[in-house]
Amino acid sequence: MEYHPQPAPGTARPWAFPAPERGALPNGLTVLRCHRPGQQVVAVEIFLDAPLDAEPEGLDGVATIMARALSEGTDKHSAEEFAAELERCGATLDAHADHPGMRVSLEVPASRLAKALGLVSEALRAPAFADSEIERLVNNRLDEIPHEQANPARRAAKQLSKELFPATSRMSRPRQGTEETVERIDSAAVRAFYEAHVRPSTATAVVVGDLTGIDLDALLADTVGDWTGNTVESRPFPPITADDTGRVVIVDRPGAVQTQLLIGRIGADRHDSVWPAQVLGTYCLGGTLTSRLDRVLREEKGYTYGVRAFGQVLRSTAADSASGATGAAMLAISGSVDTESTGPALDDLWKVLRTLAAEGLTDAERETAVQNLVGVAPLKFETAASVAGTLADQVEQHLADDYQARLYTRLAETGTVEATAAVVNAFPADRLVTILVGDAAQIEEPVRALGIGEVSVVTG
Repeated sequence: MEYHPQPAPGTARPWAFPAPERGALPNGLTVLRCHRPGQQVVAVEIFLDAPLDAEPEGLDGVATIMARALSEGTDKHSAEEFAAELERCGATLDAHADHPGMRVSLEVPASRLAKALGLVSEALRAPAFADSEIERLVNNRLDEIPHEQANPARRAAKQLSKELFPATSRMSRPRQGTEETVERIDSAAVRAFYEAHVRPSTATAVVVGDLTGIDLDALLADTVGDWTGNTVESRPFPPITADDTGRVVIVDRPGAVQTQLLIGRIGADRHDSVWPAQVLGTYCLGGTLTSRLDRVLREEKGYTYGVRAFGQVLRSTAADSASGATGAAMLAISGSVDTESTGPALDDLWKVLRTLAAEGLTDAERETAVQNLVGVAPLKFETAASVAGTLADQVEQHLADDYQARLYTRLAETGTVEATAAVVNAFPADRLVTILVGDAAQIEEPVRALGIGEVSVVTG
């Protein structure tokens, strides 16, 4: 019997996050392109400077309805025809609105990119916003709201935003609007928001994939290059303020057999030099199954299937000569436990935070975090969509095009002491707002006994 020789390993090649090429079209649209050989499904992300702060008073949710309506018919195709054309391209198109602005996301085989980009251009340039379609989208959104209220995790997130931010801040209110605001939205309101904020001069298109044989300049010129609109001055953003006075709010759900936990505050965003250390320390605290929170609450005590700590950027602004770049991220710990374990689980969670502050992280924890965050990065960015999404994140957060590449270097250079200081500052045991969605009759007294902050109860 003949055996084939064992394959010899190749020479390891250093990896870096893909560097985009930046340019602009005559209509003002900024373009970032990234050639990724072998990625035959091309991803396109278009960022529109239409932030939630720009929604008219009393019309929270109009940005979401507009985003959903972009693919519901144009001046050339009805909603059904537009969907059919996308399907013929083998393309998927999505759009959503968030605090920084709106994102339009396209994935399509490279061979159909021209056709699909033409459809996207059509949607951006001449959306129909038909009365019947807007009415349907509004009704769909109204149907979603009760389901979100019933979802413990969504309900906790809504309450945390309400607690942290002043009532005058858009961040204190649901991103996609409330029943009261959404039911006021009509096609005229949607078109007014579109005309005020959607234009090429403040938009950025990110194109990632195998661009071999594609004349992308000509393709863009023939599609989104035909999109026109007036220029507009950048709108000022109000500063982000938050009240992180330590306290507990119980959202009462009588009879609930589990308690949803969401513990959070506002902290530094990616413009702050502490961000890499904050990412590393937060990962050690609750980023994986081997983190401290899981090791105690899941493995040792069996309270939960998992608890996670994370940082999520809410909004960043561009740097100016006076104050530099500003922004904020939500720093949070999230999970669920059975009702009877709510008090003991919170007690142990706070013990983890206090022990962390007193003793710090270990070198082994730091090393594992670096390996998991930096070592597996190439796997995280195997698809064109993941690269395009990250580049678009950098655009909406006003970061340099090489930010992600430099981040991995900084993560690898961050020491244990630096990571400890960052995570302790991010999650101080006496400055956390705790939201509990569960049965108040069962959990209120055990939680009060912990002394982790004033306790109040609201209806669910």
